[in-house]
Amino acid sequence: MKNYKNVFIFDHPLIKHKIAILRDKKTGMKEFRELVEEITTVMTYESMRDVELVPVRVETPLETTTQYKVPEESVAIVPILRAGLGMVNGVHKVFPTARVGHIGMYRDEQTMLPQEYYCKLPDGIEKKTVFLVDPMLATGGSMCDALDALVKRGCKKIKIMSIIAAPEGIAKVAERYPDIPVYVSTLDRGLNENCYILPGLGDAGDRLFGTK
Repeated sequence: MKNYKNVFIFDHPLIKHKIAILRDKKTGMKEFRELVEEITTVMTYESMRDVELVPVRVETPLETTTQYKVPEESVAIVPILRAGLGMVNGVHKVFPTARVGHIGMYRDEQTMLPQEYYCKLPDGIEKKTVFLVDPMLATGGSMCDALDALVKRGCKKIKIMSIIAAPEGIAKVAERYPDIPVYVSTLDRGLNENCYILPGLGDAGDRLFGTK
């Protein structure tokens, strides 16, 4: 795969361990959901290395000192429905006060193209750092459409997080939005004829919510 300056693929042994369990078809819904949250939390820490901090005065038991904090109300989470919902709690563990918006997409089974059916975002989202999350980055169609929706509404600081990605999806997003960072825990081989990621882990939404 081509090297893109805005794509960051993690090579963390704990993530690899959790991905192995996540892929296993014998892993049940509860454990699957917990693993998605845990991986997302690790990814959130790593993806916020460049976060902007503001100085604050803190009084310790011994003296007053200048420390640094992430500004309140500076982060928002936008999951792509429905599988993206599984990553929200993972980000909330790092930023518990982050507001949450939702973008609804479904894939037309005939054309394999994404269709938007819902978009509800927090007020002032254009001033926040937005985590756009979806466990699977397959063709990149849904992610690009979700990015279009955020950019149209004035969002300037966006970070994409996906747990598993195909090279085709990364290429589409990275080339269309070269200035938006894409954080992926694992890069898989590619897509099958039905546009599912291989080896992948099946349908993330179905496994998160027990719909199959």
